[in-house]
Amino acid sequence: MDKLKKIMLLVVLTVSVTMFSQTKAEALRDAKITSKATLNMDFETVVKYTLPSVLEMMGGKDAALQVINKTFEGMKTQGFVFEKAEINKVSEIVKEQGQFRCVVEGYNQMKMGDQRISSKSYLLGIFNDIDKHWWFIEAKQLKNKALTAKVLPNFETQLDIPEDDMKIEELKK
Repeated sequence: MDKLKKIMLLVVLTVSVTMFSQTKAEALRDAKITSKATLNMDFETVVKYTLPSVLEMMGGKDAALQVINKTFEGMKTQGFVFEKAEINKVSEIVKEQGQFRCVVEGYNQMKMGDQRISSKSYLLGIFNDIDKHWWFIEAKQLKNKALTAKVLPNFETQLDIPEDDMKIEELKK
């Protein structure tokens, strides 16, 4: 009987560890999909992985797509070029307030006129139990208490969410 309990415990631990690592791997995969979609200006995909309450605040999916398209078109006419959008790492997954969450570190490099802008930024990832993929929100938006109250009411976290780090470099002509 004792041997059976040990075997069952081992099976449960193995399955739990496997499920946990798959979830972290899925967070990394979904963040990379979103990052690549941003670089390719595939905003349908970006919206798919955006926290739904953010889309609602923008007036729904269609309105959000229009805003994003217009914003990027305007930036493009001003000479904005997205050079890189990479995902560096995903934090450990935590379960808080009934949600699986993580912090995703990304790196973006853009060029506008005679300047190159590079930034290390962070996303909060929240697992979507229904569609089995991750939703993301820019973590810096969570510093705005009024906005946070609208998109994530009663939000609390023990996750360490670092500040974004941006650098601007003058390009030689």
